[in-house]
Amino acid sequence: MKIKVNEDLQKEREKCTFNIEELTYFLDGGADKTFSRRKLESFFLSDLNLKDEIPMEYLSHKERYEAAVRKSCILFKKVNEWQQNDDSGSNSMDIYKSLLGGSVGSAIIKDGSPFAVHYVMFIPTIMGQGTLEQQGEWVGRAFSNQIIGTYAQTELGHGTFIRGLETMCTYDPATEEFVLNSPTLTSYKWWPGGLGHTCNYAVVIAQLYTQGKCHGIHPFIVQLRDEETWEPMPGIKIGEIGSKLGMNSTNNGYLAFDNVRIPRMNMLMKNAQVLKDGTYKKSVNDKLTYGTMIFVRVLIVRDLVSNYISKAAIIATRYSSVRRQSELKPGAGEPQILDYQTQQYKIFPAIAISLAYKFAATWLWNVYNDVTSKLEEGDLERLPELHAMACCLKAVSTADAAVAVTTCRLACGGHGYMNCSNFPNMYAMASATETYEGENTVLLLQTARYLMKACQDAKSGLKLTETISYLNNFKSLRRNNWSTDLDCICNAFLQVAGGKIENCYFSINKLINSGMSQEDAWNETSIKLSKATEAHCRAFVIQSFITTVKTLQLSSELIKILTVLCKLVCAHWMLNQMGDFLQYSNLKPTDIPSIQSLLEECLKQIRPNAVGLVDSFDVRDEILGSALGVYDGNVYERLIEDANKSPLNQVPVNESFHKYLKPYLKSNL
Repeated sequence: MKIKVNEDLQKEREKCTFNIEELTYFLDGGADKTFSRRKLESFFLSDLNLKDEIPMEYLSHKERYEAAVRKSCILFKKVNEWQQNDDSGSNSMDIYKSLLGGSVGSAIIKDGSPFAVHYVMFIPTIMGQGTLEQQGEWVGRAFSNQIIGTYAQTELGHGTFIRGLETMCTYDPATEEFVLNSPTLTSYKWWPGGLGHTCNYAVVIAQLYTQGKCHGIHPFIVQLRDEETWEPMPGIKIGEIGSKLGMNSTNNGYLAFDNVRIPRMNMLMKNAQVLKDGTYKKSVNDKLTYGTMIFVRVLIVRDLVSNYISKAAIIATRYSSVRRQSELKPGAGEPQILDYQTQQYKIFPAIAISLAYKFAATWLWNVYNDVTSKLEEGDLERLPELHAMACCLKAVSTADAAVAVTTCRLACGGHGYMNCSNFPNMYAMASATETYEGENTVLLLQTARYLMKACQDAKSGLKLTETISYLNNFKSLRRNNWSTDLDCICNAFLQVAGGKIENCYFSINKLINSGMSQEDAWNETSIKLSKATEAHCRAFVIQSFITTVKTLQLSSELIKILTVLCKLVCAHWMLNQMGDFLQYSNLKPTDIPSIQSLLEECLKQIRPNAVGLVDSFDVRDEILGSALGVYDGNVYERLIEDANKSPLNQVPVNESFHKYLKPYLKSNL
């Protein structure tokens, strides 16, 4: 039976001025990729064994984990089936990405898969840091799930500062083995996904000791559980860390070692090596050890940030098209709440920002692939730039994602607070990205070190890389007259970034010249440094958006609306940081009304295309997982339907009435 689409939502779709499929194809990278994605989604999402009989929210902590393991096992059986029958040439890792961190996986296992780190970190680490012999021994077994691994780095007492990790791995040349120990309570590994009960192997990051010297952190493959019984191996203390704000299916765990021995060849030795007699051979560059972390940060920006923001925007936009409330004009009836300018101001920036980060992530992904391919040849020239951009983009984009999800939830009023809206779960997932794989403030300061060096290089007349080249000319970008064309706006963002970076550079040098140590001067300037890094990141995102819009081979109608979205991001960010633009750019107080007018004009132009834009994101209802954001707009029917799934509604009278309420009422007679 054909489902009737809500009339208001249908009318919104008829207003759209561009071809929705054209934008979908562009965002996917071509019509063929859209077709392949839809085919893959249908294959997995149509399996009735992956459906929930009871919504996740009504399961206990233990039941959630067990359901996630059951579904994960079914998923990976289906991967084999898919690969045997698929003729589209789908990349295995792309399939796993979609199943674990992407759209399909989030629909089936809403709060994280206990298998995710196995594919996202365990396997890539062995491939990136293991010798060919080690890859041959471990990668095949890992891909076929003969073993299931995790990545054990973070400890109870140390997170982002990995040089401070306490886990010890001491080489014993008499037996050609390493001996792992957790010398303190704070040295317990803490947080690795799947570590609790799912994984039986781990890449463990530990301090390497050999011939009486500590050589810093290195990666080791360690068996945690027996492959048959799954019982912990001797000397292994292991468990789950407990309930969290979200991601409770991820099975995050803790791990400690008591004289655990592993073979010498269980140290990943593509870079640094320990010979049989204990001789240590140093890596050409110790930064190569951080490759896995860079990879994951790139994936967070590419696969998660835009996904969370766009889903929030879809839900809020569709709901706001259906929901009618109050009166703009007395007696005119209740308008769609999407007609209120304040509602547009909450939602439309999320649509635009999701695209902005998608375009920036494309640059980051391309550079990552370029840099890693050159690392094989010993070319490390662009590694510092990649690391710096991965750090700041991860930090700024994840913070923006959490804000966007919350803002879109608020745009849906009380209904957005319902679990069936999917906003609570999305916020928990988006918020988690702000701290895992590098706490955001720490990452901003890591990029700041790169920026301070770049500022020094600029003043010394040295050549600068692509993302910081503006430090050579940001002062010359000033114009006498302000305008709202994209080139002028972009220059303003570069002026702000350059000005804030230079201000930090002079502040640090002034403190050092007054007698303060380098370290204390850095700490005294750290607030300004983090803000300068954020400005650098936003300038880069704006540049990426503008470059993308200017180089597109698309219809004029689509380019027009994408240009409006680009201007909206610019105006939105400028108004949020107006003090910086007045201080560092050529913007004057008398120009501020033009920015406000630009924002308001962008909202007007986006309004008839809002539903078309979120439809172009092409997210199935099963993936969206929201009663408020369904494609047909039958929101109220879905809310009642979801309410009736509550276990409390399965019987008319709850047993608590007979046990507690009735006796209490009678006692008061």
